Amino acid sequence: QVQVVESGGGLVQPGGSLRLSCTASGMIFRVFVMSWYRQAPGKQRELVAALTTTGTANYLDSIQGRFTIFRNNRENTVYLQMDNLKPEDTAVYYCNARVSTLETPTDGVNYWGKGTLVTVSS
Repeated sequence: QVQVVESGGGLVQPGGSLRLSCTASGMIFRVFVMSWYRQAPGKQRELVAALTTTGTANYLDSIQGRFTIFRNNRENTVYLQMDNLKPEDTAVYYCNARVSTLETPTDGVNYWGKGTLVTVSS
């Protein structure tokens, strides 16, 4: 089994910063991509940022220049540094890890964390 656990959410004022962390653990053979998604009330879940093990990053247009995704490959941990936060960034942020396991080392499967709430409000 694979577990994905996020941390670091909370309440922050507009213009403030937060750093989210996510660690994937368990019977992991290989990590392909680790990503952050978010879901605001009444809206669909959307991809915020994704990072491959080779360092290729993709970002949602609306957070370009404000958020940075980076990872520690040895610890299967990914971070999302969020700066200059805006009220519209308020959402539950979910981590996704696409990994293969020891049982199926060539098949990538998506595993999700339970999410961490980020609230941007004055």
